[in-house]
Order: sequence, then structure tokens, then C-alpha cells
Amino acid sequence: MEQISRIGMDTSKHVFQVHGVDGSEQPVLTRKLKRDAMVAFFGTLAPTVVAIEACGAAHHWARTLGAMGHTVKLIAPQLAKPYVKRGKNDAADAAALCEAMSRPTMRFVPTKTADQQAALMLASARERLVRARTQLANTIRGHAAEFGLAANTGLAHVAPLLARIAADTSGPACMPALARALFADLACEFAQIDARVAAADARLRAWHRASEASQRLAKVPGIGPVTASLLVMKVADPKAFKTGRDFAAWLGLTPRDHSTAGKVRAGGITRAGDEGLRSLLVVGATSVIRQVRITADRPKAVPPAPSQPAPGASWLERLLARKAPKLAAVAQANKTARIAWRLLASGADYNPTHGQPKPLAA
Repeated sequence: MEQISRIGMDTSKHVFQVHGVDGSEQPVLTRKLKRDAMVAFFGTLAPTVVAIEACGAAHHWARTLGAMGHTVKLIAPQLAKPYVKRGKNDAADAAALCEAMSRPTMRFVPTKTADQQAALMLASARERLVRARTQLANTIRGHAAEFGLAANTGLAHVAPLLARIAADTSGPACMPALARALFADLACEFAQIDARVAAADARLRAWHRASEASQRLAKVPGIGPVTASLLVMKVADPKAFKTGRDFAAWLGLTPRDHSTAGKVRAGGITRAGDEGLRSLLVVGATSVIRQVRITADRPKAVPPAPSQPAPGASWLERLLARKAPKLAAVAQANKTARIAWRLLASGADYNPTHGQPKPLAA
């Protein structure tokens, strides 16, 4: 076999398509392999560069091939798709991966370790439980409303609602026995899911206490233990981003650009990347805005003019004076994301006075 310079591999559960080229960019390897045959093939192959689409089991195969001496590069599916020449099949996908890997500006996904994937499994399990608990709470409130029992939104109001339903056993307007039995089943299910969420939160807090980087991030306003832990879990290599703006763009917190002919048209945020992280950062920014407003409402010796920030106001206070709170929350989330990237990439501690103007000498 001729010397192979790089290989693109399309993966699946049992069938693996490989496409290799030599130094002159000529295809010298086009083969379909079963799972065991693929491992044996790369075990006897000289160390080379292998491109794999960043999909299910991609990090496992990256670790497996890396242990054999190969250099594995993971490519996001949306970045490899433009290089598919025509049609959709395994051979075309493998060739597209091989071609995309050769581009000098191509971006790659860092390979996660087994410990990092275990932490991500914890985060995913917790998110699933939280969604299930929210869905069940909405279901309980919806069914209760059909019997004239209204409750405010929020998990704190679900247990009192279920207790009120269980206590209402007499009177002309009491609900049928079948409905009460079904509400009892929903109450048991809600208690079980709530206990499982509490257990997942305990594991997440233990992971947070054991992570030095997560504890550093938790000192940033708007970032709590959950957000800090998920940032450390999901950002395997913060140095893969050149700047904090690249990191904010990866999270979908930068404006959508649709400019042409010298006309700049900036729209809303792109909402790309991890939706869970983006939502947590925006919620944290909302809490920061709430604290800023509470501080601003305190009486001052010389109150500022209406809709004007006070002298020496912070960046967020000046922004709130001219923008809607929701827009300010997204902007604050963008700023928080950049600070988080800087702390992750440099290993430094959060300094709340960094970047603020120094007070004038008396």
C-alpha cells in the first residue's frame, strides 16, 4: 500500500468507511470495514492523521485510535457537509471528511477524556430530570385547573396544590374518586423525580467542590455552582478559542451578521451552540441586573435626572439607561461568557476591579 498522508473515516455502529489519500492528494484507500476489522486495520497501519465526524462515539474512537499512535481530528458535521460533492453515502462522507481536514482554516473539536464524558453524562442526566420534573408540574397544574383548582407557576406551589387536592374529600364540588387516585399517582411520581433531581444536584455540587476551575468561575457575578460546573464540563479545551468573542460566538451570544455591499446588518443573537449553557448565562445575567436595580433604587444624596445614569455608574447601569432589560441581560451574558473564557484559558482568579477606572487621587 502506498504511503497514506491522511484518512477520513465515516463511522456507524458496525460499518466504517475509510478514505485515504497520499502526499499528492490522490486517493489510495477506499474501503468498507466492519467494527473488529477497522480496529485491526488501524492497529497495523503506520501512524497517520485521521478525521472523524464529531458524532456519537466519536470521542471513544478518537481515544482508541490515539492510543495506537494515530492523530485524530474531530470535525463538526456542519463544517464537513459543504465538502460532500454529490449525493449522500458513506464513501462520499468519508471523502468529505478527508478533504475538510486538509483546509488550513478548519476548526476541530477537542477530544474529551473518559472522565470528562462521565461528567457530561451527569450534566445530561440532571438536565433530563429537570425537564421531566417541569413537564410533570405543568401536567399537574393543567389537570387541576380542569377541576377549578388554580395554582401559581413554580415548583414551590406544586406540593401545596397536591395537598389541597388530597384534603378535599367532601363537599358538593369535590372531584371524582378516579381523579383523586390519579392525582395521588402523579404526586408519587413528582416526589420520586424531585428526589432524583436532589440526588443529581448533590453529585453536581460534589463535583463542583472537587474542581478548582469550577470554584474559580463561581466567583464571577451571574455564575453559580451549576453554571460553573457545566462550563468546565462542556469546554474541554478553552484554548481552542482564540478570543473571548469566539467563545461567546460558540455559545450563540453574538449578533447574527447579514451584511453585503458595505451595508452592515446586525440582527438578534445567533442562538448557536449549547442552548443549556446559553440559557444559564442569561438567567445569571438577569439576576445581576436585579441586584443592580436594587442598588440603584436606594436613595442618594443627589438623585440623577430621570433615565440618566448616576455619575460613576457601572457599564451595566449605563446600558440599562438606554436599552431594554432583556437586551441588557443578553449583553451581560456575553460579557460573563468572555470573563469565564479568560479565567478558564489563563487559570487566573476573578478580579472584580479589573478593567475599572482607578479613582482620582485627592
